[in-house]
Amino acid sequence: MRVGYPCLNLALNRGTNRTLRLASLGDQARIRAVVAANIANLEAIIRFNAEHRVRLFRLGSSFIPFASHEAFPYDWRAAHAGALRAAGALAANSGQRLSIHPGQYTVPGSPDERIRAASLAELRYAAGLLDLLGQPDAPVVLHVGGAYGDKPAAAARFIASLENEPDVLRHLALENDERTWSAAEVADIARALHTPMIVDTLHHRLNPGGIPLPRAIERALPTWRSHRPKLHISSQDPAKNPGAHAHGIDPADWDELLAALDEAGAPDVDIMVESKGKEQSLRPLGHPTIPALSSPTTAPRAGAA
Repeated sequence: MRVGYPCLNLALNRGTNRTLRLASLGDQARIRAVVAANIANLEAIIRFNAEHRVRLFRLGSSFIPFASHEAFPYDWRAAHAGALRAAGALAANSGQRLSIHPGQYTVPGSPDERIRAASLAELRYAAGLLDLLGQPDAPVVLHVGGAYGDKPAAAARFIASLENEPDVLRHLALENDERTWSAAEVADIARALHTPMIVDTLHHRLNPGGIPLPRAIERALPTWRSHRPKLHISSQDPAKNPGAHAHGIDPADWDELLAALDEAGAPDVDIMVESKGKEQSLRPLGHPTIPALSSPTTAPRAGAA
């Protein structure tokens, strides 16, 4: 079992989601500086992870800000290929698996053709980024999105939008959500697209679709045909609305996942720990050498998240 965390490292005070305003896309020098900072931060995080035996890390979705936007002013693939390949080699040499999770506005099942087109452009960017990083088993994690009052029609649009996108499908992994699409429903869509499916434990607790967690994991496992299965775990923040991530992982939630994996016959999996505590949340999960923060309120500088 391998665990990891998303987007930023609190101990290093470094993140991979630095961005800028859309209005700043005309300033090439500024964009290149932001991208260079994200790549440098990624390399620092990869080195940290290697030192502390952390094997998973998720890049921020704005790693190259607005890369899929029609107004992006230069060929980011050509401009950053060398640096991206170097960062990817650093990850590969230390056995780290990367991933990326496009934001909530990436909705290829939308009834709006413009939104579908923009969503496909974002997914092509994400897949192309992982290709340049040399990560063939790196997932582009995506929710199915809205049902728009007609789930079968929404699922059909989602499948139709993606079924002729081989570069995207090589990386795509679908995830259940806490309101609309249960793990069983997402597994059906994943099978139709021949893509893997990720079970998120908190989303499943809020939207179980009538099946317990071990059965949801059993539905997902066969979709991982050629790569190591991946799951997400998070705990509910008791002070916030349902679905909000806590700072760490409740030991009861961790024990529940371990028991479900054992029942489902899936001991060798990758688990993305989605918590506000980032790498700090891994300390009680088998990575005690990760340095604790000097203050629990320590946060990354502006723009690093």
